[in-house]
Amino acid sequence: MKALLFSLVCIVSFGVNAQLDFTKLSDSSYVFTTYQTYKDVRISAHGLLKITSGSVVIIDTPWDTTQFQPLLDSIDLKFHKKVSLVICTHWHEDRSAGLDFYKKKGIATYSTYATKNLCAENHFPQAAYTFEGDTTFRTDNTVFETFYPGAGHSSDNIVVYFPADKILVGGCFIKSVEAEDLGNLSDANIGMWPVAAKTLIKKYPKVKIVIPGHQKIAPGKKALKHTLKLAKQKYKGRKQDKKKAKH
Repeated sequence: MKALLFSLVCIVSFGVNAQLDFTKLSDSSYVFTTYQTYKDVRISAHGLLKITSGSVVIIDTPWDTTQFQPLLDSIDLKFHKKVSLVICTHWHEDRSAGLDFYKKKGIATYSTYATKNLCAENHFPQAAYTFEGDTTFRTDNTVFETFYPGAGHSSDNIVVYFPADKILVGGCFIKSVEAEDLGNLSDANIGMWPVAAKTLIKKYPKVKIVIPGHQKIAPGKKALKHTLKLAKQKYKGRKQDKKKAKH
């Protein structure tokens, strides 16, 4: 755990430019981070690179559309391997923007059936392949699984878990420990989010690191517990607002 904590504060430089950062979690796991500006604030968006014995798996695509190719270039430079698979965790642009680009590169792109439908409805890029229900993938020597905890940030949000490393990619369902609120609620289910967060915590009791969609990454279950706290607070506030509106 001490080594893990150390690696979390080390940005490793093998990218092509300053718009693309990498954080080493282990020899086979790297967080990649791209950025967008929202209301004059530069916001990070995290994805994961999983290095298998023969290729690289990407969980979520860059948010910054200028970084689709630089991510591939960086992977080739550092690992001398090709990307075999991309999975996105829900339909919003910070997860799905690069799906068409990577499809055209001959990379297998995956999402849930629900995510593909929502991408289509909103005229966003869509994955080439879909799966329904919780699914286990095996790529070379690496096994990982997708899990749908329930609606929260969006109706289709899933997480991806790597059991050998006990790493959980939470996407935007999971909020960073430094998040002050739940962020974008345009497609959120406030009533279900606390329930889904509890389900996720019970599902993976031994998780060692959780990668939120944005902001700071912290070891252990801190982000899971913080997400549950924020979701409960928002739900409670929503109920109180409804009561006031009735009087």
